[in-house]
Amino acid sequence: MKFALVDRVTELAVGQSIKASKNLTLAEEYLADHFPGFPVMPGVLMLEALVQTGAWLMRASSEFQYSTVLLKECRAVRYNNFVKPGDTLHLEMTVKKKSEIHWDFIGAGTVNGGSAVNARLSLVQLNLADRNPEMVTSDAERIAYFRSQWGQIYSPVRVVEGSKLP
Repeated sequence: MKFALVDRVTELAVGQSIKASKNLTLAEEYLADHFPGFPVMPGVLMLEALVQTGAWLMRASSEFQYSTVLLKECRAVRYNNFVKPGDTLHLEMTVKKKSEIHWDFIGAGTVNGGSAVNARLSLVQLNLADRNPEMVTSDAERIAYFRSQWGQIYSPVRVVEGSKLP
């Protein structure tokens, strides 16, 4: 099962920060079991939404040259509020340190003006063909897929001065 947990990217400062949103609807299948009579977004999916938000910043900042972004480490994860159907989870990832393939972030998710999730995350980006040359076609397909998705989710409300638009 694949979860696309970023509905819209609203602000992008290339190489620095990103803001995005996830609109939670009752149509999301996992809510039937989490929890019957009190549907809320699982904490692990709030964390995954932060990871996906950071991954979009990395892709846009590197002009989609890497096919894969992986979570390397998460620290200081705090869950502070529920996200219920009808709520919008506002996501923000700010770069604290980065190298070409390794990025450290401070992430925050808010709902209805209050904190829902906070974490420090480390993500890495790579191409599968770097480890297995037979994966070059897979890399190209994944990059094409993410480029097409980017065109659907990126509609900036505000462009940060000095940023180039991918």
